[in-house]
Amino acid sequence: MALDTADATDQLLGEGDIPPVHEVNAGGASPFLLTSDHHGRVLPHSLGDLGVAESELTRHIAWDIGIAGVADRLAKMLDAHLVAQRYSRLVIDCNRPPGAMSSIPMISEATTIPRNEGISEHEREARRREIFEPYHHRIAAVIDSRVHDKQPTVLVSLHSFTPVYPGVARPWHIGALYNRDTVLPKLLLKHLRAESDLVVGDNEPYAVSDLTDYTIPVHGEARGLINTGIEIRQDLIADQSGQQQWAERLARSFAEIEVELRAERLVG
Repeated sequence: MALDTADATDQLLGEGDIPPVHEVNAGGASPFLLTSDHHGRVLPHSLGDLGVAESELTRHIAWDIGIAGVADRLAKMLDAHLVAQRYSRLVIDCNRPPGAMSSIPMISEATTIPRNEGISEHEREARRREIFEPYHHRIAAVIDSRVHDKQPTVLVSLHSFTPVYPGVARPWHIGALYNRDTVLPKLLLKHLRAESDLVVGDNEPYAVSDLTDYTIPVHGEARGLINTGIEIRQDLIADQSGQQQWAERLARSFAEIEVELRAERLVG
């Protein structure tokens, strides 16, 4: 039986669309649980190109350039579980509270997103239901399972940032981001700053807040997990060589941090 117009509007993903959640090393034994909110830039077939040129869809406005390669490699190096989001942040931003204006942006860094203008509440709900919620429900379920199994969990949210914004060069190679919990960020900052070739940002180029972020406030802070956000400058991880180097660098730091956390009995 054919769907009526309302039903069709309510459905976002269809035949040929991939599942929103990407996972690596789900059985990983590491206490570090990795997330990547802007891992991919896939668009649902039903939305076409969102009215945006392909050249725009490869920019930072659509995804976190380079972070997918870093995240996938780091998960394997640490024997850590990675939960990542495949769809473009232009469809719905999985690190924004669903009610925020930036959740489904009509304009991003001066680029208009025509297909996001004037959408109905039905379509907004479809994007939340079929992309945002499966991703965050999966993270929550993984944490629930780890708590049940008494497996220590330290949340690390992986992102990348543009070298210039807006018109101002950003000097940092990497930044540690946080809000209420400073345990892991302080350790990470210490280890990164011990590497003399790095300019390290302390809550730079962004800081975590309840108004602008979702993953750390909801899955980290609200659940009492030790946590940090990480931002890596995109020009450093734009190719596979850079992604490999940065995954190795972070793997070294986190291996040492795990020893410190265990010594302080902050993880079991």
